Amino acid sequence: MNKTPAEAVELIKAMIPLVANASAEVVVCPPAVCIPAVAKAIKGSKIKLGAQNVHFEDHGAFTGEISASMLRELGVKYVIIGHSERRQYFGETDETVNLRTKAALAAGLIPIVCVGELLSEREKGITFPVVEKQTRVALMGIAPQDVAKVVIAYEPVWAIGTGMTATPDDAQEVIAFIRKTIKDMYSRATANAVRIQYGGSMNPKNATELMAMPDIDGGLIGGASLKAEDFSKVVNY
Repeated sequence: MNKTPAEAVELIKAMIPLVANASAEVVVCPPAVCIPAVAKAIKGSKIKLGAQNVHFEDHGAFTGEISASMLRELGVKYVIIGHSERRQYFGETDETVNLRTKAALAAGLIPIVCVGELLSEREKGITFPVVEKQTRVALMGIAPQDVAKVVIAYEPVWAIGTGMTATPDDAQEVIAFIRKTIKDMYSRATANAVRIQYGGSMNPKNATELMAMPDIDGGLIGGASLKAEDFSKVVNY
């Protein structure tokens, strides 16, 4: 929940030249009220548009919610689903993450599905069971060809906005486990097609080390995305 529409446009205009030659795919996910202004600002640039959340119904008595068809009409291509803050503060569950993922795919949006353990769960040694359940339920009932379009973001909750970061080896271990879970559910080809990102405080200082890991395909960037220069350094790691 950062940036007014005017501030978001200012940030985007600063970003555009800095990521123009990036080899990575670049997506920004502004707050919903900023989406129209950002959509206009990124026209003709390398940057694609995402949203931070989506409802699982297409319309109805869901005051304050936004549907996939509404987002699509605004030019949105990606949508973050099940971010730990949505789970922590707004009652998102593994089951509603699954419904939102299906709704996004049905509308032609690419879901960025977030999974990750709490600090207490890591300390208890149950990271793998927690992440496996989140992954399995999120993808439940989704066809292999659709799963291949999904992006998974591994976000250790204890590393979001805290300045703490999983070591590259820790992140690789869990992300490799997520890929194995998808392989067990579907096939090796499907698991290899799914892009799996790391989302726990990736920044200019640690991006190169994290991205060197074989199973880490990208980053879901939080704080470092609020400064154009920092974000561009991650993109061009």
